[in-house]
Amino acid sequence: MKEKIRVRFAPSPTGPLHIGGIRTALFNYLFAKKHGGDFILRIEDTDQNRYVEGAEQYIIDALEWCGIPYNEGPGREGKFGPYRQSERKHLYLKYAEELITKGKAYYAFDTSDTLEQHRKEHETKGKTFIYNWHNRLKLDNSLSISPNELKKRLDSGEDHVIRFLTPPDETLKLEDSIRGAIEIDTNTLDDKVLFKSDGMPTYHLANIVDDHLMEISHVIRGEEWLPSLALHKQLYDAFEWGAPIFAHLPLILKPTGNGKLSKRDGEKGGFPIFPLQWNASVGYREAGYFPEAVVNFLALLGWNPGTEEEILSLDALSDAFTIDRVNKSGARFDPDKTVWYNHQYLQKKTDAILATQFMPLLGEHIDLELESAQTDYVQNVVSLIKERANFVTDFWELSHYFFTAPTTYDEKAIRKQWKEGSAEIMNQLVSFLETITNFSSENLEVSIKEWIAKKELSFGKVMPPLRLVIVGDMKGPHLFDIMGQIGKEECLGRIKTAITSLG
Repeated sequence: MKEKIRVRFAPSPTGPLHIGGIRTALFNYLFAKKHGGDFILRIEDTDQNRYVEGAEQYIIDALEWCGIPYNEGPGREGKFGPYRQSERKHLYLKYAEELITKGKAYYAFDTSDTLEQHRKEHETKGKTFIYNWHNRLKLDNSLSISPNELKKRLDSGEDHVIRFLTPPDETLKLEDSIRGAIEIDTNTLDDKVLFKSDGMPTYHLANIVDDHLMEISHVIRGEEWLPSLALHKQLYDAFEWGAPIFAHLPLILKPTGNGKLSKRDGEKGGFPIFPLQWNASVGYREAGYFPEAVVNFLALLGWNPGTEEEILSLDALSDAFTIDRVNKSGARFDPDKTVWYNHQYLQKKTDAILATQFMPLLGEHIDLELESAQTDYVQNVVSLIKERANFVTDFWELSHYFFTAPTTYDEKAIRKQWKEGSAEIMNQLVSFLETITNFSSENLEVSIKEWIAKKELSFGKVMPPLRLVIVGDMKGPHLFDIMGQIGKEECLGRIKTAITSLG
């Protein structure tokens, strides 16, 4: 193990960053932060055919929004840069050729058409074509041709790749911090391409070289890379470099638990799977989630702190994080739980912060004058309705009657609550409310309850129709809080309007 903890998140800019990628970045960040180490962002863009414009910036913006800062990477250059593999391509050929010199790799001239023909021939026999020890001497490579012919073909610039020479009849003993000891029979492995004919390294070579040169101590990555561990360990051994400690994170599974979570699952279930919007796909940010909530629920997908605690800040997560508490099995994604997390974080926000976030949405429905009295009013409204909200975007639906008088009334509520005699009772209540000078919630509650008792009326004849005429429906927080908030004149106006409208 290297002296200083250095970990990296190394995504490819081939599209938007899935939340599984964010979780991988998060676990690397938490591990580094816990041990006072460095968290590096490296952009692995060696596959130029799959490069997507804007994807790299999306990755950076997503990490920024989630509050997962990297110590080194694009725009934050350290002594191990550059941090885009396309800017490091001059490095890799030297290492590929070093492996050839050591007898650990070889040149291969097979064309794509030839290899495809071999695959088809194997398929017709019910077999799988593998380029390795059992057939490499029958194929077109530097192991099957003379040194003179090899020199001639290289000098002529003939297209070729460089493949790793996998040794036969060996048992690789691998170690994974999450999965423990793993044994692999090298006879089952193929001779992977390390350097392509376009002058670019494959992921495998570039990954190993960069991790070594950047002094990466721990490689914490997704389970999908577990099949590559055998080759990567062999490459470290071939170069005679000390290998980092590996940890392969479990998959994030569909809500059904059957298979890996995908974009299609999000579209089908109506929930985001990207941190930020990408084209028509809404991200967690645009769906109204707080980044702290996203980070919290992602951290507990496949890891647990060893306690029953579920609400953990980024600092608390880094203090508690250990690799040995990461699960081997996949973690089922629960969209309802993600909403629950956002609800918890919303309740922790101050009314002032929530009011500030609500104001732009409110301005889409009413004319706002940004004066302190109105700001205080919005803040008071937020304090009354936020318990029922999961997102700030829920606020208008939960509070519109604080800002605009009802113009219609719920039909079901009318049938159930507006009875013969209701109009007369409301008329009498208007007369009584006109005499009240202290229109606070507390005084209204005491005064109206006393009036009901004095009139020998039941609460059922007064309170439900009163809520109906004030709100337009049978919803909302404590009725006297609503009345105290909107004020005496507004209350009287709404009751009188309803009496005329409902008869």
